[in-house]
Amino acid sequence: MNYMMCHCQNANNMVGKYKVITLCGSTKFKDAYIAAQKDLTLKGNIVISVGLFGHSGDDEVWTEGTKEMLDDMHKRKIDMADEIFVINVGGYIGESTKSEIEYARKNGKKVNYLVPIEP
Repeated sequence: MNYMMCHCQNANNMVGKYKVITLCGSTKFKDAYIAAQKDLTLKGNIVISVGLFGHSGDDEVWTEGTKEMLDDMHKRKIDMADEIFVINVGGYIGESTKSEIEYARKNGKKVNYLVPIEP
């Protein structure tokens, strides 16, 4: 019984110690999303990603009203995060991602990039 109590206390000590990072970027970079999610998770972060990859074959994204819902949902994912990590393969940042970066900054979130950009 003491072991269980000790175990639970140790688990509770970990609560809140993980940074939450939301991935942003074009969904055509599915492999880069998966790699970033794995890397950031192994570094001790909680990673929130996209639910569908519209530019990589998830055609459900393009049904009526779905893209708008997913865009809004992604803003809520940014709200839940401490920071965002932009998947900007080759430096590419599309309009939706620019909007997410602006939203994150406006809400005091740190912004990091896969490919460093000039300030």
